[in-house]
Amino acid sequence: MKIRAVWWIWGIVAMVVLGVGVACSPNDTATSRMAERSGTAVFTPTPEPIHTSTTAATIAADETGLPTSTPTPRQSVSWPNIVLTQILSGLNRPVDLAHAQDGSGRLYVVEQSGLVQVFTNDVKNPTPFLDIRDRVICCGEQGLLGIAFPPDFASSRHVYVNYTTTSPGRLHTRVSRFRLRGNAHQADPDSEEIILQIPQPYTNHNGGQIVFGPQGNLWVGMGDGGSGGDPQNNGQKGQTLLGKLLRIDVTSSTDARYAIPKDNPFVGNDEFLDEIWAYGLRNPWRFSFDRQTGDLYIADVGQNAWEEINFQPADSPGGENYGWRITEGIHCFQPPANCPTHGLTLPVAEYDRDSGRSITGGFIFRGPDQPSLWGIYFYADYVTGRIWGLRRANGQWETKLLLDTTRSISSFGEDEAGNLYVVDYNGTILQIQAAGEK
Repeated sequence: MKIRAVWWIWGIVAMVVLGVGVACSPNDTATSRMAERSGTAVFTPTPEPIHTSTTAATIAADETGLPTSTPTPRQSVSWPNIVLTQILSGLNRPVDLAHAQDGSGRLYVVEQSGLVQVFTNDVKNPTPFLDIRDRVICCGEQGLLGIAFPPDFASSRHVYVNYTTTSPGRLHTRVSRFRLRGNAHQADPDSEEIILQIPQPYTNHNGGQIVFGPQGNLWVGMGDGGSGGDPQNNGQKGQTLLGKLLRIDVTSSTDARYAIPKDNPFVGNDEFLDEIWAYGLRNPWRFSFDRQTGDLYIADVGQNAWEEINFQPADSPGGENYGWRITEGIHCFQPPANCPTHGLTLPVAEYDRDSGRSITGGFIFRGPDQPSLWGIYFYADYVTGRIWGLRRANGQWETKLLLDTTRSISSFGEDEAGNLYVVDYNGTILQIQAAGEK
C-alpha cells in the first residue's frame, strides 16, 4: 500500500491531505503498520472541495455543508532530508520535554507516572526534579502530562505542571504551581498551589499541554472530556472549560489563584467563560508558539477519520471555533452531512487513516546551524511513527513526509537555542537534524 498525499489550494492557503484511521493516546497499542513505506509522497488531486478564502480562518459553506472550491495539486520542493540522533535514554513513559529559559541549558523530561527528570549536559541528575507520583493517576491518557516554566523562572523559582488526579474523590485535570527548595535545584512537592482544577467526565481526552505564551500568560489545552464523539458536546459549549484553549494570568500579584487577561475574547460575554481563548477542540494534545513570530500551531487528535493542524496568527484576537464536533478536519462529523460550517476556523492540514491514527504536534524549527530546517513546522503520528514537515511557501500551505520511523512519538520539545527533539514514549529522546548539516 503506498502512501498517498493530497494537496489543496484554498485561496492563498493550501491544505494538504495525507493518507486515512481511530484516535489514540500515548499508551494505545499501535496497530499493524503500513505494509509498504515510502519517504516520498505521491501527489494526486482529490474529489473533496475546499473553500477559497484570503486567510485560513473563516469558511463559508454551500448547501452540502462543506467548503467550496476546486482543488489544485501542488508539489513541494527543496525539503530537507532529516535524521534522528539519540541524546537521552533510560526514561519511563516520557511525554513532554521543556527548558527553563534561565541560561542553564538544562532539559526537563516529564514521565507520565508523576516524575520530572532533569538533564545537565545530557546527563540525568540522580534526583528527580519533581516527584508527585503520590497524587497523579496514571496511565492511559491520564498522568503527569505537561510542564511549563514562567519567563521569570530564574527569579521566581516557580514551575507549573498539568496532571490528572482522583483527589479529592473524582477525576480532575489539575494545573498547579510548585516552588523550588531552598538552594537546591529541585521542586518541593509539598509546596503545591492548585491554580486550576477541572472535573473530567471520562478517562480520555485530557489534553495536557501548558505553555507560557508571548505575552507571559499561561495557555492550557483541554480535551472535550472524553468518551467518543463528544457525547456532551463540550467542544461547542461556552459554559465549560472542556474542549477549549484557555489563557490565564498566573504571575500577576493578586490574592486569586489566577487573573483573566483583559483582552481575552469572551470577557463580558455571558455565553462563554472568561478563561476561554478558543473552542471547538477535541483533544489538543500538543500545541506550540513560533518563538520568532508568535504564531500558534495546534495539533488536534481526531475521532475516526481525520487528524488536523490548526493555525492561529500572532495578531489573532482569539475567539476561534475550530469546529469539533460539527467537523472533524474539514469534514462534517455531527451531523455527518450538511453541517453548519459558517464561522468555523478550518485546519491548514489534515491526514487520514492511511497515514496515521493519533497526531503529535511539534514546533517551528528556529534552531542554529540547520538552515534547511529553518521555518518548518514538524509534527508526527504516535501510532505510525511518521514525521512530516509543514510550511507556507508563496502564501500557500504545503506538507511533506520527511521520515518514516518505528518510534512512538508522544511529544516534541525545544532547548533554549531552538534545537528540536522527538520524545519517544519507549524511553528515549532524539534530536532532529538535517542530514549533512552540523
